[in-house]
Amino acid sequence: MNTPFISVVIRSKDEADRLRLTLTSLERQAYGAEVIVVDDGSTDHTGDVLAEAMGRLPLTAVRHTTPRGRAAASNAGAKLAKGEVLLFLDGDTLAGPHLLPVHAALHEKAKDIVARGELRHLRCTRPLRNPELGTPWPDQVATLARRSSAELQAMFVTRKQILDDFDAICRRADPGIYPGGGPRCLHEVEWEALTQAPDCGVLWAAASGSNLSARREPFLAAGGFDERIDQNDHREMPLRLTQRGMRMVAAPGAFTYHLTHRSGWRDPLEDFTWETEFLARHPIPAVALLIVLWASLGLASRIPEPYRLMSFPELDEAAQGRRGLNYDEARHCLGRPPLGAAFWRGEPGPRTHGV
Repeated sequence: MNTPFISVVIRSKDEADRLRLTLTSLERQAYGAEVIVVDDGSTDHTGDVLAEAMGRLPLTAVRHTTPRGRAAASNAGAKLAKGEVLLFLDGDTLAGPHLLPVHAALHEKAKDIVARGELRHLRCTRPLRNPELGTPWPDQVATLARRSSAELQAMFVTRKQILDDFDAICRRADPGIYPGGGPRCLHEVEWEALTQAPDCGVLWAAASGSNLSARREPFLAAGGFDERIDQNDHREMPLRLTQRGMRMVAAPGAFTYHLTHRSGWRDPLEDFTWETEFLARHPIPAVALLIVLWASLGLASRIPEPYRLMSFPELDEAAQGRRGLNYDEARHCLGRPPLGAAFWRGEPGPRTHGV
């Protein structure tokens, strides 16, 4: 078997100081790869950061003069890639020491997989515009001014730490991409499904936006990420690939560390634009039940007990109609329109009232 060459595709917008740290984390990888950074319309000093990194990494930079969105940025990087395998990262996500070797080993053994690694977040960086210098966001200046020098130093993430003492960064990390009980619970449910229920039919829904890898040829043949879906595009793409016979798998030991922030996150249970496009492309119960699963796992669930979905096997069972329930009532609790009893029975035909 031949070890596949990896292209790391990084999407970044207005996060220059965090991107510098992400690129530093790739410098220390023992596995060679090309790095493609798509600057999606940044107005900060991202260009300077990329110019600095050129001499330290096999780096290709792509600039969009106006933002096109995550999916379009990912696709632009993928089209330029030379690697057999694409590994997608965000510009505020550190690569753990074994990230590339683990993904490469999985794709060396199988060509029909989409692999998701293990996600961690660094809560300590949320108040910091620049985690290396400790520069706060404007609304955090007064809060950080009350902290001692020792407390502030414990929040920093620096290039030196990444290169010389990455274990210290690992010790500060928590499971999941975002802080909070809900995101952590979802992370645990997703990882449990990936590692313990490999035959579950809805594992595509456990895909992550960062630390996700796939073979370049099938990715491009399937059309890449759907640029009409501006949220959860990272779940829709694996759904198409699994419909073409590929498998969603876990990549244990392939860690990434998200430098968290206080803005930019959109709650998929409040902004449903993504679902309209997702369901238009895939009018199937599994897609319509995503919000039911996520809301069921919330700390104060709005979903009535009989309709709650607490695991991926339960989601799969409900999506196949084996529970015999009409989930319009559960969706109504989340402010979504009905889809009709026939939809939940898996019968073909138009959905009622649209979505």
